[in-house]
Amino acid sequence: MSSSLPLSSRTAIITGASAGIGQAVAHHLASLGANLVINARRAALLDHVAALIRSDCPNITVATAPGDAADPAVIDSMFASAAAISGGPGGTGGPGGLGGNGADIVVVNAGRGLKGSAVDSDVSQWEEMIRTNLVGAALLIRAAGEKFTAAVTDPITLDGSWTKHARDIVVLGSTVGRNVSPFSSMYGATKFGLHGLTEGTRRELGPKGIRVTLVAPGFVTSEFQGVAGYAQEWYDGVKQRLGPTLTPDDIARLIGFVCSQPAACHIADIMIRPTRQDYP
Repeated sequence: MSSSLPLSSRTAIITGASAGIGQAVAHHLASLGANLVINARRAALLDHVAALIRSDCPNITVATAPGDAADPAVIDSMFASAAAISGGPGGTGGPGGLGGNGADIVVVNAGRGLKGSAVDSDVSQWEEMIRTNLVGAALLIRAAGEKFTAAVTDPITLDGSWTKHARDIVVLGSTVGRNVSPFSSMYGATKFGLHGLTEGTRRELGPKGIRVTLVAPGFVTSEFQGVAGYAQEWYDGVKQRLGPTLTPDDIARLIGFVCSQPAACHIADIMIRPTRQDYP
């Protein structure tokens, strides 16, 4: 892989990578030179995504870590796989590589939606959504924060070596985590919580040389709407009123740009919407 690619010396963990935004982010970061550890519950589909990426980007290494992204054992397996492959196949730590030290990009993407509010949403799905969107995200952020902090061993000075090696935690939020929306306020509540957690983590880890970025998309066309329980007729109406909606590739390009900045440049908080989306 050419060293001119902006992420050629880096290794990324991406959760929820079997479809939608996660899959697009995995493809795009690989095209920028990053080795990957990709995670999702659906192991067969995850293997298929890994095969596609290997075909398109034959010089990068892709490892899979299937399972529930809110399971601490699965999170541990992601970081173990990253340590094994970082710097190139076999963890040899080729030119500019990490020498087997592990991931330096973590994309906290795994999540799920839910149609409705506290009044009319499906109560039986609340705990699973909160566990995935908030507790699981917090566990992954915690693991990344601990490992990245341990990796920054030099004093934080203006010319310290930390400025030569970026470390990124990128968290997928939502516009409904900023703007209360009655048609998805239970889902939005988990994103409000995640946004607060992300900002608190940024304030804690930024002074230690670690970047924490919140990306809050508006309407993105993916399988998300169907899983969340929105009727196709409703979403067709949204697209008619606000479209063209965003695509997963739009979010992937943005995350690639964020991670490609010099280590001392931190893009902390981004909201991205379709041009015609007025609310939320």
